[in-house]
Amino acid sequence: MFMEIALDIEGQNGLNWDLWKQLARLAEDLGFAALYRSDHFASNRRPPDHDALELWVSLTWLACNTHRIQFGPLVTPMSFRHPAITARMAANVDDLSGGRLQLGLGAGWDEREHAVWGFDLGDLKTRFDRFEEGLELIYTLFHSEDKVTYNGKYFKTNEAQLLPRPARKGGPHILVGGRGGKRTTMLAARFADEWNTYRVPVDSIRLLMQELDSAMKSIHRDPASIRRSVMLNIIMGKTDRDVQMKLGEKTLTEWRQVGVIGTPNQVADQLGEYAALGLDRVMLEINNPADLDLIEQIGVSVLPQMK
Repeated sequence: MFMEIALDIEGQNGLNWDLWKQLARLAEDLGFAALYRSDHFASNRRPPDHDALELWVSLTWLACNTHRIQFGPLVTPMSFRHPAITARMAANVDDLSGGRLQLGLGAGWDEREHAVWGFDLGDLKTRFDRFEEGLELIYTLFHSEDKVTYNGKYFKTNEAQLLPRPARKGGPHILVGGRGGKRTTMLAARFADEWNTYRVPVDSIRLLMQELDSAMKSIHRDPASIRRSVMLNIIMGKTDRDVQMKLGEKTLTEWRQVGVIGTPNQVADQLGEYAALGLDRVMLEINNPADLDLIEQIGVSVLPQMK
């Protein structure tokens, strides 16, 4: 079964302009469906910090310097920017690219990063309440031809309007993701064009998709109207020996709980198990932006097997 293959670059782990330009060229030339990247200002959980090219500046460049691939944040936290500003930037970048932006949105999670840069993260309830408000406001700004007045606890607008209006009807496609919980799936059902989960095995995704179907049906929305995707870790080597050398502290079984691992043929077989679920796209997580060899190996040895 066909499933699109995309890349997700962990930009906080050393992404700079030279690497970003090389990554964009590789992703487009090798035939990947999309190029996503994380939206982080600092290394996760602990120092040292590394180069971390600003997300929206990098996506603006990408819009002008690629021609085919889709792209976007996976994901941009609602805790970093007012959603009205995110909506404006997203609509403009989408227009600039000819309608290729996929707007991945999240609640925010990394405590150290928020403390370093002075953002208020809040407890879990605060994060999801704020996330829901932001999603609703962005969705409304994308879809409303009228001026939008929004009076939430966390975000407010007073007769705000996106001008120019998004060229794509309804604005950029919104992606909402999570690893479970009825609230996340309901938010995806209400506001998203695409639902995404991450670092979970096949059996867990099957259950999550059932939860999503139930949420869609509860608001009388056709479950077939939302795209479904997963972001997975990847460890790949040319031989079994190469793979063993890359395992680190985790066992092969432990890695399989969060992604795909093995030789190119083994990785392709494992991706086939995800494709059989009916997923539309997989984003392979590249933790080291400088690992261009891995990206080229995926493009040459795995991508052709998924078509």
